[in-house]
Amino acid sequence: MERDRIPEPAPYVRAFERLGFGMFIHWGLYAQLASGEWVMKLRNIPKAEYARLKDTFAAEDFSGRAIARLAKRAGMKYVTLTARHHDGFSLFDTRGLSDHDAVHSPAGRDLIADFAEGCRAEGIVPFFYHTTLDWHRDSYRTDFPAYLKYLRDSVEVLCTHYGKVGGFWFDGNWDRPDADWQEDELYGMIRRLQPEAIIVNNSGLHKLGEYGHPEIDSVTFEQGRPHPMDRRGKPKYVAAEMCQTMGAYWGYGSADFAYKSTKALIEHLCACRKVGANYLLNIGLMGTGAVDKLQEATLEKIGGWIRVFEPAIYRASPCGIAGGGSDFGLAGEDGKLYFFVHRLAVSGDWNVTVPSGGVGPRTFAGVRKRVRSVRWLDNGEELAFVQDAGKDLFAFQATGYPYGVDYGVRVAEAIVEE
Repeated sequence: MERDRIPEPAPYVRAFERLGFGMFIHWGLYAQLASGEWVMKLRNIPKAEYARLKDTFAAEDFSGRAIARLAKRAGMKYVTLTARHHDGFSLFDTRGLSDHDAVHSPAGRDLIADFAEGCRAEGIVPFFYHTTLDWHRDSYRTDFPAYLKYLRDSVEVLCTHYGKVGGFWFDGNWDRPDADWQEDELYGMIRRLQPEAIIVNNSGLHKLGEYGHPEIDSVTFEQGRPHPMDRRGKPKYVAAEMCQTMGAYWGYGSADFAYKSTKALIEHLCACRKVGANYLLNIGLMGTGAVDKLQEATLEKIGGWIRVFEPAIYRASPCGIAGGGSDFGLAGEDGKLYFFVHRLAVSGDWNVTVPSGGVGPRTFAGVRKRVRSVRWLDNGEELAFVQDAGKDLFAFQATGYPYGVDYGVRVAEAIVEE
């Protein structure tokens, strides 16, 4: 029936889903205060006083190429950078729209141009975050239609001076929920100038996965794990993306000690892929544009995990296979099945091995094809299995990690009959 029909994704939306894992970067004047990206608002810093941060914004350690290389080492395929955040400061040359931008600071250069060029040189897709609210621009409060013209003109600059853009990530409509944001005009301009750019408008912390304007290509799950998308009867196929901080803040905070473990971040990535959503993991650059060493090391550790299990992350999709607890299965583009196993024990002497989970049978439902063999992706160990298609039962013997190894989440590969 028509109401149950699931629309086909546009090719550029499908390509976005295949990117799978991306880096979010929050960086601007606020990074010099090292107290998060909302410091101007939450500490009631007067606009004129805050604007003087531009006078010390040299960006001496920022390199788009270095950022792109880090993203590659982390296994990420795209990077979304804050071209302009809520404080109204632009990392790009606004070309006469404002002097509150990077080229009018000691940095003296177009940082978005550096970013976009660096990404392309390393095969990373550049995305631009752009605020829709503005704490600096007076017209946001005094002449909203004039402000929206300024907003569109700013986005037009980003559409026309930096080559092909992977997408635009908007954020701020939640600040004036009853206002007419003239989204038709904004998105129409993007479609004309960047027809294959993904359009996102963040629904915010409290409206996870909520659909918005018809032109939106992906819903957002801010700081919350995504649920499966119900696309039945929808007029178009919309993707999903979870964005999350590594610590407690989006912008860099020198006193932020609430960092998530590498294992937890890997589990979030797997939870996203379980439902076909992308995972956009944030870092906040320091005031100079450098990457904090802890964030860098964490990303590189995640990249090591992805290099082991890459086929299951980028070339597999949901297929209705469910296991116990957090375990699940995906169908690979190569015809294989991939089973994600959580809370698996480490094998070893009881005097030195800390209990971390269980070994033994892991059971899954929804395995429709006949399985021929199962093995761990990391070491190729063959695993015993049983299957009863009539009872929708499939289980394999999940052996423990060898001592000295613990991936947090382990993936088994199954060869199936065609």
